[in-house]
Amino acid sequence: MTLKEMMAGDVADLFFMLEDFGEEHKVEGTTIQCVPDADALQSLKTTTLGLAEATLLIYARVADLPKRKAPGSFINYDGREMLVIDWSENTGVAAIALKQNATR
Repeated sequence: MTLKEMMAGDVADLFFMLEDFGEEHKVEGTTIQCVPDADALQSLKTTTLGLAEATLLIYARVADLPKRKAPGSFINYDGREMLVIDWSENTGVAAIALKQNATR
């Protein structure tokens, strides 16, 4: 087993556990386990110019999400249309910065 495979297993088994960090939310109508992180978002806002507009940062398994959306696209999160500010993926986990859309 490669290191990447072991890390992906750890992420699936630990990070998203509902008893610890994970929460259930609906993304594009499908209930998934994800981890919203307001603290990390605040930290990133001070170091990453493009994230200044974001109001929500979530981590989720790439396999649980719809196809990756480009910045400026919309995604439905818990029944709200949110604007994708940034979407990055690493070792099977997506970090998605969203902004509440005031016009939808």
